[in-house]
Formats: sequence, structure tokens, C-alpha cells
Amino acid sequence: MEERNQTRVKEFIFNGLANNDGTKAALFTLFLVIYNLTLFSNASIIMLVWSKASLHKPMYIFLGNLSFLEICFTTSTIPKMLSGLLSKVNSISFEGCFLQFYFFFSCGATEHFLLTVMGFDRYLAICHPLRYNTLMSNYKCCLYATYCWIIGFVWALFPVILISHLPFCGPNKINHFLCDPGPLMELTCEKDYAIEMVITVYISMVIYSTSTCTFISYAFIIRTILKIPSASGRRKAFATCASHLIVVSIFFGTIMYMYVRPPGSHPFDIDKVIAVFYALVTPFMNPVIYSLRNKEVLDVVKKMMRSS
Repeated sequence: MEERNQTRVKEFIFNGLANNDGTKAALFTLFLVIYNLTLFSNASIIMLVWSKASLHKPMYIFLGNLSFLEICFTTSTIPKMLSGLLSKVNSISFEGCFLQFYFFFSCGATEHFLLTVMGFDRYLAICHPLRYNTLMSNYKCCLYATYCWIIGFVWALFPVILISHLPFCGPNKINHFLCDPGPLMELTCEKDYAIEMVITVYISMVIYSTSTCTFISYAFIIRTILKIPSASGRRKAFATCASHLIVVSIFFGTIMYMYVRPPGSHPFDIDKVIAVFYALVTPFMNPVIYSLRNKEVLDVVKKMMRSS
């Protein structure tokens, strides 16, 4: 035990996304542009929802929460990934690694719960329009959003604490650009397949439950849309619904690929590409799909532009 404590890993080194300097420079430029656009678009939506009384409605309160969440989600990993693309040795301390792991997983879990509640909100608005104001008031909306944040950040404690207490006393090179459970557990000195299975089941429960509830909500929404007598009305409703479903499907699909699978060796090069989609691409797409395609939001923006 004394020898293990002496050789315990003090830091991890990320292999990152590329080894070639030219590729690193290209990826840095691309990801920096996407990251800045993600921050700008999500921050703009937050300020818009906060400042305009006409947007103080449950749907936009949820969108404001989602935008703030996306800023936190991307910031937990992308700045470190960008700095790694410029560094010769991309290292992170043991404590810093698990701190990143915690915030990344907390924000990811919160997004699962928030997307589920947002799907339920759209179900109530489209399938029960006459009772919507009673079923989803601003107070209830804020309450549901608060629950999503609390549950997400509490839920992430278990896997982080469990993995951080595993023995890390040998290799310290993570074949990834972020601290993720799979690559981290590959570095443990003693393989514990029981813990790996517990982590997989624990994560899978949240992913399956939230994704199932979300897609059930959209299934009822689609069924209601099909009953709209006007063809133009159906097309308009389907356009909005389809764009939401695309983003939700990309997010849940990539997460399922990464975390809902048996423990063991996995193609980490593919995993890194998939991780880019849910860590950077989806947060970039969400403001465009959920807000900038929304007529009410666009009307507010146009009024602001005319007045200025």
C-alpha cells in the first residue's frame, strides 16, 4: 500500500485529437471559431429572454436555461482541448481531471433532464393547448428547471467519486481530449469489471429513461400534428418538430454510442470524433434550432434591430 501511494499518478497526459502540427493548427482554428460562436449565440439568447417581457414564458425560460447550460457544458472541456492543441505536452492534474469529469458529466446529465422537460413542455403546448397555462405556469417551469440542475449535479457525484478512488499507479496517458470514464478506467492498475458494469448501468439508466420520455413526448406531438386539417399548418409544425428531433437525436444518439455499451476495449479514435459532436457541435446547433428558427424570437430581434 505504501508503494502504491508513492507511485500514485499525479497528472494525466491527453493524446488529443491529432499529432501533426498542421492538423492541430487547422483543428484549433475551426474549434475556436465554433466555440466562440457557441458562446456568443447562447449568451445572446440568455440576454434576449432576460430582457424582453414578451419572452417571459415557460418555453423561453427553458431555452434560457438550455443556453446557459450549453455555455457551461462546452466551457468544461473545450478551452482545455484548445490549449492542448497548442501545447507540446497536453497535461492535466489528477484533481483537475476529475473536476473536469464532474462538471462535464453534471452538465451532460442536466441537459438530459432539461431536454426531457422541454419535450414534455412542447407536448403540453401542442396536445393540450387549452390547459397549457394551468399545467405549465412560469413558476412550475422555474421549479422544473431547478430540479434538472440539482438532480444533474447530484447524480454525477457517484461515478466521479467511484472512479477517482480506483488505483491509478501506472500509465497516465489518456487516449482522449477530455477526462471520460472509459479512457480513465483503462488506466487503472487493477481492472474491476464489477465497477465498470455498475458505472455502465448507472449511466445507462439516466440515458434510457430521459431519451425514452423525450421521444414519447415527440411521438404524441407528431400524432397531434397529423390531425391538423391545414396542409400548410402541418408542414410548419413538422418543420419545427423535425429540427428539434434532429438535435435531440444527435445528442442522445452520440451519448448512447459512448456510454450505453458493454465495458471493455473500444476504438478510442472513433470515440474522440463522436465526443466532438456532443461536446461542441450540438451546443453550437441548439441555439440555431431551438431559438433562431423560432418566429417569436425572430420578431423580437427584428424589432430590436429596427429600433436601433
